[in-house]
Amino acid sequence: MNSRGAMSTTVEVLGLGNSLVDILAYADDDYLSAQEMLKGAMNLIDEDRAEALYAARVDPRVISGGSAANTIVGVASFGVPAAYIGKVKRDPLGAAFADDIRSTGVKFSTAPAEHGPSTGRCFIYVTPDGERTMNTYLGASSYLAPPDVDEALVKAAKVVYLEGYMWDRPAAKTAFQKAGEIARAAGRRVALTLSDSFCVDRFRGEFIDLMRSKTVDTIFANTDEILSLYETPHFDEALDDLRAEGVLGIVTRSEKGCVVVDGDRTWEVPAFPIAKLIDTTGAGDMFAAGFLAGLARDRDMITCGRLGALAAAEIIQHLGARPNVSLGELARENGLVL
Repeated sequence: MNSRGAMSTTVEVLGLGNSLVDILAYADDDYLSAQEMLKGAMNLIDEDRAEALYAARVDPRVISGGSAANTIVGVASFGVPAAYIGKVKRDPLGAAFADDIRSTGVKFSTAPAEHGPSTGRCFIYVTPDGERTMNTYLGASSYLAPPDVDEALVKAAKVVYLEGYMWDRPAAKTAFQKAGEIARAAGRRVALTLSDSFCVDRFRGEFIDLMRSKTVDTIFANTDEILSLYETPHFDEALDDLRAEGVLGIVTRSEKGCVVVDGDRTWEVPAFPIAKLIDTTGAGDMFAAGFLAGLARDRDMITCGRLGALAAAEIIQHLGARPNVSLGELARENGLVL
């Protein structure tokens, strides 16, 4: 216990999420059709379907993933001490996940499951236009439970970042709520990413309740997610609804950059220019990484937005959802100091 307590004191951003191994591959529209996939969507699949897709894979690249895990790796790449809580099984993919995330400098000490479903995985197919289509088997990741939440670690982190995808399983949901309540009681910032518009469609009321109950004080969303949350086709109307919640709201708008709202204050930050769009996988995750790194260091909203935009620009210019360079060095090269 002492070692965990000592470890937690050096953490600035803590993430909780679904621990998945990403299996990435290039594919064309015909392949997606043959596999009966809806292009651009995130589909939840069972273990049988996961095995079938693995058997039909096309020259994949395998790397540890999961939305919040990707974000926390990005935070660490900025040089901001970060930790992650998530569930894998004690199996080869689980070991690969743990080794991979620790190799990035992220603190990860969640005990693996000894029984039950295998480690979760996400099959990500990238088409020539850079669009990604995901098929996710949550497996062991959705069995994260309250005992996995290290209270000392949560209290130590300046920002606790929660993944909306976790809301699918009761045990994970309870762990999520426990972490949020501990963090708020300790006066820490609690951020939620809405994760995906399909996720918002299923849990709209509960996500809104998290804001109104003050369990969450910071929201990350993209345009589709915020429109879904407030069931309106009008962006300005959705943004006004978000303002009324009394939270810090960060909404990404792809090539338009982002809008940040906090009560009656608004900041707009443009996207960073890129040479070529390769793969949009992880763009939102990396944007959140940059923004969270800035928040943890008490930077102003424009700087936080620029850090997010810089990280997103780096990630979409290559395959995969993890940075290929030190984001901290990239920030310094662009005049952004943490």
